[in-house]
Amino acid sequence: MSSPTQPRDPSSRVVITGVGAITPVGNSVAETWASLVNGRSGIETITQFDYRQLPVHIAGEIKDFNPRQYIEPKDARRMSRSSQLVVATLSQVMADAALPYPLTGEMAERTGVYMGTSMGHWDKAEQGFMEYLKGGPLKTSPFSIPASSPNLAAFHLCVRLNAQGYTNTVATACSAGTVAIAEAAEVIKRGRCEMMIAGGAEANINLTTIAGFVAMRGLSTLSNDDPARASRPFDAKRDGFILSEGCALFVLERLDHALARGARIYAEILGSAHTSDTYHIVIPDPGARGAIRAMRWALADAGIELEAVDYINAHGPSTPAGDAAETLAIKTLFGERAYEVPVSSTKSMIGHSFGATGAIEALACVKSIETGTIHPTINYQTPDPACDLDYVPNVARAHPVNVALSNSFGLGGQNSCLVLGKYHN
Repeated sequence: MSSPTQPRDPSSRVVITGVGAITPVGNSVAETWASLVNGRSGIETITQFDYRQLPVHIAGEIKDFNPRQYIEPKDARRMSRSSQLVVATLSQVMADAALPYPLTGEMAERTGVYMGTSMGHWDKAEQGFMEYLKGGPLKTSPFSIPASSPNLAAFHLCVRLNAQGYTNTVATACSAGTVAIAEAAEVIKRGRCEMMIAGGAEANINLTTIAGFVAMRGLSTLSNDDPARASRPFDAKRDGFILSEGCALFVLERLDHALARGARIYAEILGSAHTSDTYHIVIPDPGARGAIRAMRWALADAGIELEAVDYINAHGPSTPAGDAAETLAIKTLFGERAYEVPVSSTKSMIGHSFGATGAIEALACVKSIETGTIHPTINYQTPDPACDLDYVPNVARAHPVNVALSNSFGLGGQNSCLVLGKYHN
């Protein structure tokens, strides 16, 4: 294990000073991390709609979430579930970073927001369409279109926080949360902002979304009676991913800004890269060339050698093609050392939350760096010859982590890799 070589100029470094999350395994960072370390699954039978006409009855739903604890009832009704999760998580992340909420003065002008999502806020679009079918255009909510726009979560963050700086939303499918964090760091490095709120959110457990993925044959259909064992990344019996929901947000700061205010520093964003497979809308490139480039370029961006990587948080969606391609990518890039690097999949417990998943997995990396613990890949029972790495099967492991890679590979062959490291003076 080696320490990374880092630039010494604190104005060119970006650190994480606040974390917040609401996931299928916990409504806070502490709850989520405890569940992940203990291998607890958040996959259960769907409660948000009547699933009986579908062959998929399970999903990674958030439990015991009441938006009215955070949002006025009228505002909550006009928000998508994803936006509600974002507003609730914002209160967590600002408190964790010991920052004023809302912001004022120059801090408000020098703070921005960068959000990732895959499908936006489809629940509100579906609701508007159902209202139209039942009662015609006069019964359709005027909020169905604006509330379903992909940028609305960022809007609600900016309004609640009074963040007046650079703001953007990225929709690169399953890699969106990772891209948002990476690009928010670049905004800070370019001098556009001193601080960014960045992350990803998704909440589209609804009839239309699941029906579409069923038609695409992407979801697991064999474990309705055993939901906790349904997501089986890298296992030979994996048969598809489990749709889930969630949100994770981070406070990113320029290092000198964080030091000046005495902020607690969780980790440093060392580098990132984004690539395209240019292969297929759904199927990953079997040669994994885009994934290999993403990891290689991210490490080059960070100035990190392969030997310094202590942990890889895999995309690991529990799909036959996806898990095999990612394994091939790691083996091709790392060579024989691939068998020495622990790899685990957060999706084994939370399922696949699309635009939120990269942000939640980045959080898992941050907590691994902070605690020296790697969460397991649960439900790994039957080895697959095509997936033969150390997936930290079923039980968490004490393992010092100075440098972690977080992989996110999305529909349309959009690959992203984030390099996170322990903060060193």
